[in-house]
Amino acid sequence: MSKGKRSFFERLTGVVRDDSNTANIPTRKKEADQNWIESEAEEGQLTVDVYQTSEDVFIRTIVAGVRPEDLDISITRDMVTIKGTREETKEVADEDYFHKELYWGTFSRTILLPQEVEIEGAEASEKHGLLTIRLPKIDKDKQTKLKVRTN
Repeated sequence: MSKGKRSFFERLTGVVRDDSNTANIPTRKKEADQNWIESEAEEGQLTVDVYQTSEDVFIRTIVAGVRPEDLDISITRDMVTIKGTREETKEVADEDYFHKELYWGTFSRTILLPQEVEIEGAEASEKHGLLTIRLPKIDKDKQTKLKVRTN
């Protein structure tokens, strides 16, 4: 049996490699170990699209099943962190599932931005489970005239 931490695939499917077997054929784990979602409190990671226009950086991710007020979005000039929790409603007993792939629980994702952004101008919107974050780029070529005051 594998030693140490199980891979994501092993936790997802309940299948592990039997290292004592020379053929290295996957074997089914015990029923109790198939409840890996509940037994291991690991955080899920969001999948994201990050793209830019001439003026903005955009981040898009699917947050279906999460209320906007349950999302925590932290922004610095060069990084964005999205955190939240997708709560499962227990309408069906675990033993009645044939197949279970949806992720329930806490999730987060930190994205390093390709360039600095203006934090104050950031906007986030959600429509049909798609979260879109717009981050205005800092215009480093922008200049302004400074007037000198006399005291």
